Amino acid sequence: MVDRIGHGFTDQGLLAQALTHRSAGAPHNERLEFLGDGIVNLLVAEVLFQRWPKADEGALTRARAELVREASLATIARQLDLGARLTMGPGEMKSGGHRRDSILADALEAIVAAIYLDAGFEACRNVVLPWFEEALAALPVGKPEKDPKTRLQEWLQARQKPLPLYELVAESGDDHAKSFLVRCSTQEPPLIAEGEGTSRRNAEQAAAAALIEQLDILKASEAK
Repeated sequence: MVDRIGHGFTDQGLLAQALTHRSAGAPHNERLEFLGDGIVNLLVAEVLFQRWPKADEGALTRARAELVREASLATIARQLDLGARLTMGPGEMKSGGHRRDSILADALEAIVAAIYLDAGFEACRNVVLPWFEEALAALPVGKPEKDPKTRLQEWLQARQKPLPLYELVAESGDDHAKSFLVRCSTQEPPLIAEGEGTSRRNAEQAAAAALIEQLDILKASEAK
């Protein structure tokens, strides 16, 4: 684990807890996940603030949201091979929990908290920030792409159209592995699209993205 994560733990119990899903019993990683979420947001906000001195609050906020979203954190977790090291209950293992974005992202946040508790904030910063370097470099400096919900809302507002409506269609799965289905609709033009995600917010973003694709097709056909 030292080679992949970049930190040698003095307290191996912290590492073990960070890699234990609640399906395997206590002590599990949910409290560490809570702390790690705050630390990751702070570290990413700090580095964006330093690197983009001319970016406004909106650009910084969108960039941070892109870097700390569930899928982004799960990508880093896979690079660190956390899924193979997770301790889970037999049911969760059988259902492929070690490959699920939500569980991997939570585990990554728990690892961040464990490093912080084991070695302090400065050591945590030095270990964690390199994990985000590739994603940071891929962002358009100062102008990260807006998320689908924001893009859809701004497109409608610019044309003085009614705002989109989001409706929760279905919710399934256990508490630790829920799946949400959301429907997004617009009045002008009258369009409907659905999206799925491991949180209602993610499902809303997916639905908005699907509706934007319909808008693009509509605009292309009108242009012919």
